[in-house]
Amino acid sequence: MAIDLHIHSTASDGTVPPGKLPEMAAAAKLSAIALTDHDTVSGVAEFMSRQPEFPQIKLISGVEFSSRFDARELHIVGLFIDKDNPVLQKFLSAMRDSRLNRADLMQQKLKSLGYEISWDDLRAAGMQSDVPGRPHFAEVLVKKYNFPDNQSVFDQLLKRGAAGYVPRELPESATAIQVIKAAGGVAVWAHFLNSKYTSKTVINRTLTELKIAGLDALEAYYTEYTPTRQATALRIAEEHALAVSGGSDYHGSIHPEVKLGIGRGNLLVPDEVLTKLEGAGKPKVLIV
Repeated sequence: MAIDLHIHSTASDGTVPPGKLPEMAAAAKLSAIALTDHDTVSGVAEFMSRQPEFPQIKLISGVEFSSRFDARELHIVGLFIDKDNPVLQKFLSAMRDSRLNRADLMQQKLKSLGYEISWDDLRAAGMQSDVPGRPHFAEVLVKKYNFPDNQSVFDQLLKRGAAGYVPRELPESATAIQVIKAAGGVAVWAHFLNSKYTSKTVINRTLTELKIAGLDALEAYYTEYTPTRQATALRIAEEHALAVSGGSDYHGSIHPEVKLGIGRGNLLVPDEVLTKLEGAGKPKVLIV
């Protein structure tokens, strides 16, 4: 059977409620799924509450942190986390404040460009926990200002360098990893080959530093990977003695071409990946 360890819900920028995902996983015949919303665990309780109804599927609490390494943005997924861990909660609170500040600045910037967006508009677009992201702004702009679709909004207003874009203040990748470890989780560098910074030198230098911080695994199975890139990812993980993870990066209808468990039809994460991941975060005991 297959698993999917990279999934988003309405708690961040997905379109499917956390509690609906186990039903979809059952229909897709998956044996395990992880909820990994961006910089929040607000959907985890609802998600995990469905476990008794779906004993055939292992539900895993997770999170996906946006972070920075040098001048790059890296995404670090945490799996098997304790959502109530005080270190994690303090870190998430700081990230939430940063995201709210960014949303306020984005709202003001768009207003100066002639696009009025209220908090009620953002809630109607599916915003959860009063922390809007760019997809929520895009949804509103499509509905109120006749943009053809969300992608056109991003291209014209919200992508990096566009008139309405506001950069984010991000924590260091090492800090994100350390928070995941403090919360009892397994730290995974997500979609690590899905960027322009994929030279062997850059990857090796980055991995050397992230492993010092406690990195456990690499996302070697991913929707956007070709078979060749997947093979490369698996080889790099083996060379660096890291476990592997994988997932679709499912967001629901915002990216309708990406399906739960199978990505674009090219994804299959074998369930034996989970067994190795479960052991990856455990302290290593040296016998002398």
